[in-house]
Amino acid sequence: MSDVSEALHLNYTVITDIIENNAKILDLGCGNGELLKMLVDKKHCNGIGVDINQNNVIASIQKGLSVIQGDIDEGLKDFSDNEFDYVILNQTLQSTEKPDFVIEEMLRTGKKGVVSFPNFGYWRVRFYLFFKGRMPKSRMLPFCWYDTPNIHLLTVEDFFDFCKDRNIKITKSVYIKRGKISKNPFNRILTNLLCEEALFVIEK
Repeated sequence: MSDVSEALHLNYTVITDIIENNAKILDLGCGNGELLKMLVDKKHCNGIGVDINQNNVIASIQKGLSVIQGDIDEGLKDFSDNEFDYVILNQTLQSTEKPDFVIEEMLRTGKKGVVSFPNFGYWRVRFYLFFKGRMPKSRMLPFCWYDTPNIHLLTVEDFFDFCKDRNIKITKSVYIKRGKISKNPFNRILTNLLCEEALFVIEK
């Protein structure tokens, strides 16, 4: 299993542990449906997925999941206010064109949101950029500058500032480094420096 696959599987486990049994969930940018399948099977969730990629939609449907093809940057007009217990945006925020609008729509349609992203403030990323003078590549950011789907890279501090400016409450945070959940409570500066991936539960 690759480093990226291992990181994703840990990420899936963290999210599955957060979400309660029988929750109604919407998974935005659900990919091939692996996380959604875990939540349906292990937590008996009533889940719907959205993905822009037709092959991902087909792969998800083949798993027996309810998934529709759509562009989340265009909004979630097919869904009502507070229709879901949780709306998940897992490793997708940085690839959206309108991340602020996507989060706004998440918190309109869901009572809570789960957001995760690779932390561009991670020390190895800073080191790579500073000493090599090139766009960083890492286990969480494995792409070259010309083929990356990531167009809005951000740091943990950026996300805290974003939520503060919009009166969004962060009710839970989980930090991951080198494929392990960080058990030490960092202060904000060290968290931004030492965590490779961040996951937040948010609500209005």
